[in-house]
Amino acid sequence: MFQSDSFFMKIEGPYALFTDPMSKGNGEKFTYQVPTVQALLGIIEACYWKPTIKYVVEEVKILHPIRTETKNILLPMMNGNKDLSHYTYLKDVAYAVKFRFEWAENRPDLLQDRDEKKHEQILLRSMQRGGRHDIFLGTRECIGSIDRLHRQEYDELKTAFTGQVSFGIMFHSFSYSEQIDRKSLRGVLYSQFTPITMSNGIISFIKPEECSIRHELHDYKVKEFHKNMY
Repeated sequence: MFQSDSFFMKIEGPYALFTDPMSKGNGEKFTYQVPTVQALLGIIEACYWKPTIKYVVEEVKILHPIRTETKNILLPMMNGNKDLSHYTYLKDVAYAVKFRFEWAENRPDLLQDRDEKKHEQILLRSMQRGGRHDIFLGTRECIGSIDRLHRQEYDELKTAFTGQVSFGIMFHSFSYSEQIDRKSLRGVLYSQFTPITMSNGIISFIKPEECSIRHELHDYKVKEFHKNMY
C-alpha cells in the first residue's frame, strides 16, 4: 500500500473544544483534554483536501500545559426562550502534528490523479499560507491557525509534559465505508474509540481500523465509483 512521507504542522488557538460525546446531553459540552484524531483530520483537510487522498494522523505533541475555562452560553430553545448552558473549553492550546497521506482505495475513478509529488507540493504550499479554509479547533467558535513545520523544527519542539499520562478510552474517529452491501449499496457508519496514552507529551495514534471499540450508528447510502465512470 502506498504511503507518503510524513508532513508536519503546528496548530494554535486561544480556545479549543474537542467534544466528549458523553457530555453532549442537555446542551452541556465538556472538552477532552487532548485533541481527537477526527478533530485533527478536520483541521488537516481544511488545509488541503482532495478525494484522491486519505490522511492518516501519526502523532501529536502537546506543546502547552492543559488548562480549561468554563463559559456560560445562552442557547435558543424551541419555544423561543433561551437556556443557560455551560461549555468547558481548553485554553491557549498549541499542538504539533505528524501525518501522512495514502490513496483513497474507494476512488478507482481517480487513478489518473494519483500523483504523489503534485499533492505533496500543493499540501506544503497550503500549509505555508495557513490553509485554504478557516481552521476550527473542534467547534466553530474556536478559531485557530496553522503553520507548516519542517522535520527538524518538529523534532526540536519541546512538549509541556514528562512521563506517562493515561486519558482512558477516548473517541478516535468515524468510519463510513466498511461492510458495504454491493447489491443495495448500503453501508454502516461507525464511531470508534480506543485507550489514549501520552508519553512525554506525545500521543501516538493507531489507524481507525485498529480501534478496539466500535459502535454502529446507522446505515447510509453509499455512492459507488468505477474506474471508467468519468
